[in-house]
Amino acid sequence: MKSTSSRARKIAKRHGLAYVAIEDGFLRSRGLGVMGHAPHSLVVDQTGIYYDATRPSDLERLIHAAPDDPERLQRARDGMARLRQLRLSKYNHAPDHPLPSGTGPRVLVVDQTVGDASITLGLANAHRFQTMLEVALAEHPDAEILVKIHPDVAAGKKQGHLMQAGLPARCRLITADINPWALLDAVETVHVVTSQLGFEALMAGKRVVCHGMPFYAGWGLTEDRQTCARRGQPRTLEQLFDAAYLRYARYANPYTGQSCRFEDTLELIAEQKRRNETLAGNWLGVGFSVWKQRFISHFLGDSARLRHVATVEHAAPGPDERQLVWSSQHDTRTKPASDAPASVWRIEDGFIRSVGLGVDLIRPLSLVLDSRGIYYDPSSPSDLEHLLLETDFNDRLLTRARRLRQRLVELGLTKYNVGRNSDPLPELPAGQRCLLVIGQVESDASLRQGSPKVTTNSELLHRVRGDNPDAYILYKPHPDVVTGARLGQLDSHATQQFNRQVTNGCITNLLRHVDELHTMSSLSGFEALMRDCHVVTYGMPFYAGWGLTDDRGMTCPRRHRRLSLDELVAGCLILYPTYVEPHSGHIVNVETVVDWLEQQRPTHLSLPISRRLYRGYRNLFIGRH
Repeated sequence: MKSTSSRARKIAKRHGLAYVAIEDGFLRSRGLGVMGHAPHSLVVDQTGIYYDATRPSDLERLIHAAPDDPERLQRARDGMARLRQLRLSKYNHAPDHPLPSGTGPRVLVVDQTVGDASITLGLANAHRFQTMLEVALAEHPDAEILVKIHPDVAAGKKQGHLMQAGLPARCRLITADINPWALLDAVETVHVVTSQLGFEALMAGKRVVCHGMPFYAGWGLTEDRQTCARRGQPRTLEQLFDAAYLRYARYANPYTGQSCRFEDTLELIAEQKRRNETLAGNWLGVGFSVWKQRFISHFLGDSARLRHVATVEHAAPGPDERQLVWSSQHDTRTKPASDAPASVWRIEDGFIRSVGLGVDLIRPLSLVLDSRGIYYDPSSPSDLEHLLLETDFNDRLLTRARRLRQRLVELGLTKYNVGRNSDPLPELPAGQRCLLVIGQVESDASLRQGSPKVTTNSELLHRVRGDNPDAYILYKPHPDVVTGARLGQLDSHATQQFNRQVTNGCITNLLRHVDELHTMSSLSGFEALMRDCHVVTYGMPFYAGWGLTDDRGMTCPRRHRRLSLDELVAGCLILYPTYVEPHSGHIVNVETVVDWLEQQRPTHLSLPISRRLYRGYRNLFIGRH
């Protein structure tokens, strides 16, 4: 209904074409569109548009025809409950903190920006806002009146209706950007003209007075000071929610372009909101290479501020700064403050990292940020260990974990995704027990700290052959060792301990054809567990000690909880890592990364010439570490 649509309307009328109106949905995004956040939902209306009460719309038709289908209404109830629990609104960037307590009842009056098309099309005008305030003062003589100003008005970008009016003493302006649910927590009644906040107030169980005619007015749920002759048929809140959020709005993941359900959008925006709130604040990045500095800030979110130094000696952390350091550099790059231990967070690649190797400067899709330790070091607690010990894994989370695990197995995705699923498998002997032994980078911190007893690939092979003299043993070296970038070559005796070495192909294909996987602390053991393969460990990797693996190297008394496979997957892949979509730099959830990998992997099967040249330079002049 903007003036910019007039040309399109004229063309449609001249040529006898349908005019289709498109508008942001009711659950749009975490951040604002002006800040680069693409919409997760749109409404598409071929009759009118939902905020225009002067004529019918597709939404109005859907509300009139709302069915009494128990399954549909239950989905609506579940959706509203989840919105309340996650405290999500149309935009979800605003801080969520309680208002200071008051001494009596409170009433919320919601202002809007001057020129908002939903005002005049909602059977109201600019004067109606002053009338609404006067009504709220008269009808609630003992209440404090909270007047919520639009954030654009507070920022000086637009004009409002009530900020210039001069407010009585009982009124209190709320100019700060704040989560709408925090406002609704503090009030008993909400007065609106046409704001969407009124519908969220209905979901919060509040009394809502409408001084205009928004889409949710006129159905018997609100106290209406205007009328619309086309409406009047009573509808339940579940029927309105079903019509507006589940059938009228359309949802798509803006990072993959794939159509999705309301529930998928809900969980994605909730994850973005949770991560950005958790990681908000000031950070001091210590010792990061120039290459890593280009993407580290993305994993902290847009509410964080990060500055970089080479070592702590170059710039001591401020009193409100958390230090951030690559986990393998922790001891050499950081030090505690003189009077108190520094707040040091360690960072490391996640378990679903990329299409390609980090050593080839492929940016990660996931990192883990750990405030207690790091997942591969069993000598001390970590955030992952804490999650696995303390999390109450509810049915929703376990269902999500099970679907994620099934999808990873179906797609054959791993940490680096460098092998080809189509590569032929080695011919294996029939009737002979077949073991897969996984090689690792011997200089890697995860091996030094995660497997202190068996420390080299040669030792591992000798140990496995000694315990399994009659088995057929496949040995798969680490991809970085195969490329010559990292240390881990076998001694001459170890090469006699296996029957065949496998360097090409995807490990997920091998796991379907072997009886056991043997490893010191490789992530391959976790990938094998997800594929129902028996796993024997000789160290204490993050997935060991929970009752799912055959642990022959060491024990960890802290890991006293017995976990199911889906509980382990939920902790390790859903709750612990932070995921970022590389093109936008936005934090996303694991499901988005899996969909993105499915789309991208077929185009990255061969290393581009620039990476091959860098690999040659690195091996010749930088050396192996």
